[in-house]
Amino acid sequence: MTSLVFFCGHAGTGKTTLAKKLFGPLTKASGTPFCLLDKDTLYGGYSAAAMAMVTGDPNDRDSPLFLQHLRDPEYRGLIDTARDNLELGVSALVVGPLSREVRERRLFDHAWLGVAPGVKLRVVWVRTSEDVARQRIVARADPNDAYKLAHWDDYRRRRFEPSGASREGLLMFDNTAPSSADYQALVAQIVAG
Repeated sequence: MTSLVFFCGHAGTGKTTLAKKLFGPLTKASGTPFCLLDKDTLYGGYSAAAMAMVTGDPNDRDSPLFLQHLRDPEYRGLIDTARDNLELGVSALVVGPLSREVRERRLFDHAWLGVAPGVKLRVVWVRTSEDVARQRIVARADPNDAYKLAHWDDYRRRRFEPSGASREGLLMFDNTAPSSADYQALVAQIVAG
């Protein structure tokens, strides 16, 4: 059985770092091959070129223009690439904020994802405090974060913490200072079922 595992959350929570750390343990525990699909790796260069052409700012990843015209096609391509791998028998770890999709419960919908009903879906919500996330964003000094940092109040209003119905089925992971036991427990949760 193949698995589609999403690592979602806001910038600076450590989604990519966590997915890479768990890649080997998940492959071993599940006995199935995985691929790692990170939105920024797959679409960062393309989106930079497109935004440079349109706005003159290749690092714009949070303006209303980007969110309206490029965000959804990036995510659709990310999910479509995961689906192609799943159809070949390769499970996928998918990394991206995907906050709207989490809020709307889309990542639990096999039909919306376009994946076979037998694919095991897991959604990990990676979180840390806003202050820690902002410190990490500043420390990594990625030019793609410039708009976000310059418009922090607008960005922080878009952040949400899943609760109620939007939290159902999510594997919540506090990535502030996890221990080895925390990582092992998350692997077990992802593989379970």
